[in-house]
Amino acid sequence: MDLSNLKPAKGSVKKNKRLGRGQGSGRGGTSTRGHKGAKSRSGYSKKIGFEGGQMPLQRRVPKYGFKNVNRREYKGINLVTLQNLAEKTNVEKIDIEVLLKAGLISKNDLVKILGKGTLDRKLEVHAHAFSKSAVESIEARNGTAVKI
Repeated sequence: MDLSNLKPAKGSVKKNKRLGRGQGSGRGGTSTRGHKGAKSRSGYSKKIGFEGGQMPLQRRVPKYGFKNVNRREYKGINLVTLQNLAEKTNVEKIDIEVLLKAGLISKNDLVKILGKGTLDRKLEVHAHAFSKSAVESIEARNGTAVKI
């Protein structure tokens, strides 16, 4: 056994079908496409969702609802989370950079502070939006809620 007499295992290598090379090849004429119809034509490609002419599912099922293009999606953060963060990092001012560093938000997130939980310390919180209960809890501890 040496490199000069290596060859692939028997049956592992097949020749490609050569279509449309004349009647003598056995695959001339219709070139294995059958007779007539869209699939026999050159350039045929089935459209996504095509069901043979039957009304496709995405057109049979009715559309409903409303998509508001002006919707602003906020990342909600509760007071409990802010309290834990303040204890862990020992900060009085919580803003977007602090939340980013803590891994609570992503770079382009809009932040809304929500009122679940209580605060034990005075905090200055900077965010894009606040719930009423969150503002009340922050200001009850002489903190400030600053809307960005």
